[in-house]
Amino acid sequence: MERSASRTALTGLAALAVAMGVGRFAFTPILPMMQADAGVSLAEGGWLASANYAGYLAGALWAAAVPVRPDRAIRFGLLAIAIATIGMGLDGGFAYWIALRAIAGIASAWVLIHISVWCLGRLAAAGRAALSGTVYAGVGSGVALAGVVCLVLMQRGASSAQAWILLAAISLVLTALLWPAVQGDAQAPAAEAQPAARDGLAWRLIVAYGAYGIGYIIPATYLPVMAREVVADPALFGWAWPVFGAAAAASTLAVAQLGRRFGHRRLWLAAQLVLAAGVAAPVVFGGVAGILLAALCVGSTFVVITMEGMQVARELLGARGAPLMAAMTAAFAAGQIAGPAAASLLVAAGGRLEHALIGACMLLLASVFLLTGRTYTGVPRSL
Repeated sequence: MERSASRTALTGLAALAVAMGVGRFAFTPILPMMQADAGVSLAEGGWLASANYAGYLAGALWAAAVPVRPDRAIRFGLLAIAIATIGMGLDGGFAYWIALRAIAGIASAWVLIHISVWCLGRLAAAGRAALSGTVYAGVGSGVALAGVVCLVLMQRGASSAQAWILLAAISLVLTALLWPAVQGDAQAPAAEAQPAARDGLAWRLIVAYGAYGIGYIIPATYLPVMAREVVADPALFGWAWPVFGAAAAASTLAVAQLGRRFGHRRLWLAAQLVLAAGVAAPVVFGGVAGILLAALCVGSTFVVITMEGMQVARELLGARGAPLMAAMTAAFAAGQIAGPAAASLLVAAGGRLEHALIGACMLLLASVFLLTGRTYTGVPRSL
């Protein structure tokens, strides 16, 4: 039983490493390379990022509406990510890249949702629910892997196309290894459509979670680009993304203990403050120190806020929490779409990325006041 539970957790870790590290976030460390050798502008990079986030939102809605066996969704989602990543290494033009990033976003949402169903059910049945931290460490592990791969390739003078192809090869290998491991679940999850919850604190949580989506995605998208503007040596600026991913992976392993000790709302609030500090770090400190501090602060909080936000929603509404979680996720996805698009428009209008960071920091700080308000109708004091 112990070995089976460990295998389940490691399967989930590897699947999320592909889904999130490659399908969603590999574009971030590759963007500076695409700017250098493919002529992609900063504004075009923002639209490519937004296409992926729009696909992610569409994939989540699709998964909720269409019942699918988790094992099939995981397998074909991973395969779709690998194929779309191969396509990014081919010069098909900007519109072609937009479509591929959207497809990768759709598939990433499917894998994230269904690997959660597949893994967490088995871990709970085995009495090893604590291993869920290992599963979600796959997000940061995949981000770190993609960052290290791009760092090494940049140091060797490789092209962005070669980076995409290598990450696609890694994804294909992992997909092949995971294919026989992900099996069973003959019953598809029932589709469930529920209206957004509106009780008491719900709207505050939705707004704060949406602010989190905007606040984290701007540095998550543009940190390597800003680092490159500070220093041209890839050995230095290329470390921003691996640090980001390593911090995210470590945070998932620590958050369970902290959540039980301090309460989920307090931990969310503290993480949101750390995130705001990280967003402001490149503006306040500048240079490589500001970039690495931002990577550390943002990377160590973005998975924490996701996990704790869902816990607060569940504690607030209990069995009725699913609609609130869906509304928060939708707000987060909308923030991810709006953030890079707004930054692109700001840069196109003559502004700087620093201005976008300042705006995101102020939005995060404002959202903290929503989480610290005292009029929490029906919310236990332990929150």
